[in-house]
Amino acid sequence: MGRELAKDYQDKEPVIIGTLNGAFVFMADLVRAIDPPPDGMQMDFLRASSYVGASTSSEDAVSLGLVSKISVTGRHILLVEDIIDTGKTLEEICARLRSQGAASVKTVTLLDKSARRQVDLQPDYKGFECPDEFVVGYGLDYNEHYRSLPYIGVLRPECYA
Repeated sequence: MGRELAKDYQDKEPVIIGTLNGAFVFMADLVRAIDPPPDGMQMDFLRASSYVGASTSSEDAVSLGLVSKISVTGRHILLVEDIIDTGKTLEEICARLRSQGAASVKTVTLLDKSARRQVDLQPDYKGFECPDEFVVGYGLDYNEHYRSLPYIGVLRPECYA
């Protein structure tokens, strides 16, 4: 995926924006794999959440913090997600970035849980299809736990029931 992104963005001076907290591990590995790195490539993070507290349902609330030091106006944005579930939060983030004048907004996700998609959104780049199970590790969490696991695993229902 890194080589593909290097090729696709070689002349675009991309801004790679990761969603906190979940995408930080994947984004760190991803940007190191973008080889050769495009000239002018910059990185930033935004905070986006569709889960509240110990909830496992994305129906509860959506909270977006889209304050960046880097202007997106006229820039090619690569938005990095850990997992795309319903797609509602990602759809909102993309719309906001476009409204701020981004030249393009493309999405990359480590995991695509398309079985739960509620909007017409497909990632532009994806690592793996994810079954409709609650997964943790490699940046993904349950109630701010398990992010540091060096692998992705399915959380047993009794852990969050």
